[in-house]
Amino acid sequence: MTILHEKRKIAKKIFIALILLFISSITSIIVNYKNIGVFKLMHKKLPIYSVDVKEKKIALTFDVSLGEDNTEQILDILDKYDVKATFFLVGRWIEDNKDLAKEISNRGHEIGNHSDKHPDMTKIPKEKILQDIKNCEDKIISITGQETKLFRAPSGAYNDTLIETIEEAGFYCIQWDVDSIDWKEQGEDIEYNRVISKTKPGSIILYHNTAKYTPKNLPKVLEKLKNDGYTFVKVSDLIYKDNFYIDSTGRQISK
Repeated sequence: MTILHEKRKIAKKIFIALILLFISSITSIIVNYKNIGVFKLMHKKLPIYSVDVKEKKIALTFDVSLGEDNTEQILDILDKYDVKATFFLVGRWIEDNKDLAKEISNRGHEIGNHSDKHPDMTKIPKEKILQDIKNCEDKIISITGQETKLFRAPSGAYNDTLIETIEEAGFYCIQWDVDSIDWKEQGEDIEYNRVISKTKPGSIILYHNTAKYTPKNLPKVLEKLKNDGYTFVKVSDLIYKDNFYIDSTGRQISK
């Protein structure tokens, strides 16, 4: 009876161990499945959201795609504070605002390619992406006499195909890590605090040329960040041109 009892105890332990092993395996499969799912949702290729820098350098950017806007007022404010910014222009806007587009360049600001017709580039094939970018680039060159190497995806929408296509075409794909969300026009103080609280060395700040509160906030933002020791530079003077990698947050880091 003793031997039989011992065998039962051993069998019970083995059974419990097998149950625990089974539960552990199932848990591992579920966790890995979830991780794989998340991984699949992540883009292998990322644009540049921000830059890893030691100095307190940041870049101010404006997306310009619509007609009636505050561009001249914004340019005057930037002149007053001696700040140079990067303007991402849509080709159709350039067509309707040639003099203003040229004025942006003449005042020493940088111009980037923001597509020609502002399509969702995650839904069009590579050939159409390249043609749309070229059309905008031709308009930029006709106005400024210079090519640009900076591109920003319409509405910030991207996927692997777009990033790879942009890079193959010789552009740096620029996103942002500080979004004013000024286009929602939620309020002057809300937008101001949002930008100030999120800005850090290497940040790329996003504004739009048509937003209601941007001309009101811009002087306050420039004064505050300058007083905090930040220097404003063009995007091309902030990013690394080679020998870099982009981490999982989109931060560009020098090798």
